[in-house]
Amino acid sequence: MKTQMSPHVSGDAEGAASEAAPAAATGAATGTGEAEAALERLTQRLDVACQRLAQTSSFAKFAHSSHVLDASRRLLAKPGGAERLYKRIGELTAAGIFSGSDWEEPEHLVPTLAANTLKLSRDHTQILECLSELRMVALATGELTDPRMEPEAARQFLARVLALNLRLIFGAASEAERVQLGRNLELLQHHQRFIAERIGYGEVIEELIAEIWRILAQRPIEVGHVKEMITNVAAYLESDEPGVTAARTRGAERLISALYGPTRGCQEDPGLSVYAERLPTMDEQALRNEALGFGRAMHDTGLVSPYHPVFLRYVLDNGNSELLPAALGLSSTGIDALGCYAELVHTLIREAVWPETAQAIYGLAGVLERGVLYGAPVAPALWRQINLPLSTAATARLRQLPPVGETLEPRTALLAGVLSLLGHPRGMGQGNNPTCQSARALALWSSNDPDYLLQVVAWAARDDDVVAHFEGLPLSSSVLLGQYPERALADVDAVSAVTVPHLDAIYHEMGRLCASRGEDPHRWVNPELHGWWVGRGFAIAVKVSSGAIVEFTTFVRRFYGCYHPLYNGNTPVIHPQPAGVAVTDSTGSFIGWHAITIERVAVDPEGVVRVYFFNPNNDSTQDWGNGVLVSTEGAGERHGESSLPFPQFVSRLYIFHFDPREAVSDPAVPADELDEVVEMARHSWAAGREMSL
Repeated sequence: MKTQMSPHVSGDAEGAASEAAPAAATGAATGTGEAEAALERLTQRLDVACQRLAQTSSFAKFAHSSHVLDASRRLLAKPGGAERLYKRIGELTAAGIFSGSDWEEPEHLVPTLAANTLKLSRDHTQILECLSELRMVALATGELTDPRMEPEAARQFLARVLALNLRLIFGAASEAERVQLGRNLELLQHHQRFIAERIGYGEVIEELIAEIWRILAQRPIEVGHVKEMITNVAAYLESDEPGVTAARTRGAERLISALYGPTRGCQEDPGLSVYAERLPTMDEQALRNEALGFGRAMHDTGLVSPYHPVFLRYVLDNGNSELLPAALGLSSTGIDALGCYAELVHTLIREAVWPETAQAIYGLAGVLERGVLYGAPVAPALWRQINLPLSTAATARLRQLPPVGETLEPRTALLAGVLSLLGHPRGMGQGNNPTCQSARALALWSSNDPDYLLQVVAWAARDDDVVAHFEGLPLSSSVLLGQYPERALADVDAVSAVTVPHLDAIYHEMGRLCASRGEDPHRWVNPELHGWWVGRGFAIAVKVSSGAIVEFTTFVRRFYGCYHPLYNGNTPVIHPQPAGVAVTDSTGSFIGWHAITIERVAVDPEGVVRVYFFNPNNDSTQDWGNGVLVSTEGAGERHGESSLPFPQFVSRLYIFHFDPREAVSDPAVPADELDEVVEMARHSWAAGREMSL
């Protein structure tokens, strides 16, 4: 079992327990060969189109460039495609791909316009911008020369574009970006990462480090892109690139050490096998220091080092299990749970925790801290999960996830994913997929009903069939998948990979069954899909048939009476409730409807009443326009929560559930506060809609 360590340190990275590691997945070589063949075909198509363009007369080149741009788009959409396109950028430039276009003169290009063109344009315009930036990379590195553009000017141009598009590098797109970019989102992510790797991170190092910390503050389950960025930062800081001061890299050391050297025993990143050889030479105090170091680094950053599993397995195998509480960073609550379920926890570590699944350790710590195991059905369900046989379909879905297709058994990946989701439910993200309903359901069950979550995972993974009921009618996902074919998922965790196709099919069928009722289907779908604890009261601000906003002031006042502590008798949110928001972009323009969960309402450290909610997206810090900036840290948020001041949140709300028996029917909300909410809605998603108050 090989685990890739940071590139700036030499040494064997082979894990100490490699012989006992899960067997490598079969078929990986076949898949790689097919991908290479597809790349080769696309490359040949590009070469032919480029030759034809080169033979076209100069005045007609712009009109005849479409074949080159189509081939370029297909190539950029594939991993490794940007590299092949870059190798041909000189030929494409000479053939006249930029002739007659706004990109013909590179010295006149503006970084801010280029960054917006990537995100806001469509099709050929977007691809021309990508090709222009690849040309800039070649100019910056000296592989191309142009008297109009010095290498340093090209480098500064690209650095500014990268700084403006850091989220694309991370793959953490907002709802607005997903809608606007559509099928080209993954393409642009490949493109921006390629540029970042080529020109280095010196000019954007501060922004990059701040972005990493901002993402980690939300404690996402999937941290592959974050680890990749930290590795790149580490490599850059170890390089000979000039001009990177200690002040500009403040915070990078904590990130790098958390991954590659969290303790004294592995601080120079010696490789897993070397570290495994050191552990038997350590005395009791040294081992305790190692345990404390791992626990501190994990909870400080939310990242788990590949060395951490090596240590856990060593202490279990050598009778030092008393070090587990420190290594997991547990409080007295977690220590008590560990004491009650020691055998189960030890088995989970042995079965699920490997260098490839190191993040599961953070999930396991969360499981113990949350007291999830005290729920009577949870421990037996986890024992079932440990030995759960997987269906052929579930295995195939899991093999699409790195590193399952390379070195990890699908069963192990799923068990590790279950621990991550149970340990921190709000780390769930929908990634680059329009699956917010299913992602929200998984997070809600993990928070509210973990034994039901484990049941759904077992049905989906073992039986390839989830059965749900809608108003007494059983719905079988295996049957429905023939009617609602599953879509390929990207950047998702193992639990999502297995369950989301089934949950999506059930959700769509529930919607179909009540589509003829003339009202929003979520009135009936949300309680049936999520659980009994969803309020049967339902408020909606939009008329389904016309899209008009109706009785908006009444809608807002009702929400205050249900959720605001000053107007609902100071009743807290007992069970997190599904809700729907009208997502807007940074200009306040309407983008679309999005499913979220209202977690709680509380007063923040500044005395502001805020709504804390879960947004099933990989990055929840978003600008919804006109001063509505979604916060994820610094305003009393727990890891994974988003928040907004109460009036701002209501201004983007269009659906919510409540318990009619508990709601205050006519709360005395000040008129000026109601007017403020109405105006915020009127100047954002309500603009252009018929609106009655």
